[in-house]
Amino acid sequence: MGWKDVLVPRPYPREFRDDVVRVARNRDDGVTIEQIATDFGVHPMTLTKWMRQADIDDGTKPGKSTSDSAELHELRRRNRLLEQENEVLRRAAAYLSQANLPGKGSTRS
Repeated sequence: MGWKDVLVPRPYPREFRDDVVRVARNRDDGVTIEQIATDFGVHPMTLTKWMRQADIDDGTKPGKSTSDSAELHELRRRNRLLEQENEVLRRAAAYLSQANLPGKGSTRS
């Protein structure tokens, strides 16, 4: 178990979130979000956020969908990797250009 396992809570499974949102949307009159959240062991604000995101994903409210967020996250990750690769190549090119200068470690006369 690493430090992340201790400090960062694991996300709830997608199916669980979907089920809790479905129950909250279909709740009887007089049943509060707080009651449903408590029954499922989540914080009421967490359930409120899940419901808001579900509305966005369903297209009933404007905002960034879950799939858009995942794609953006993946693109940012790939961009960081490419930037790191470019930096390595830039440094390698600078090193090699210095190594090939006459008088700088060259054995030619």
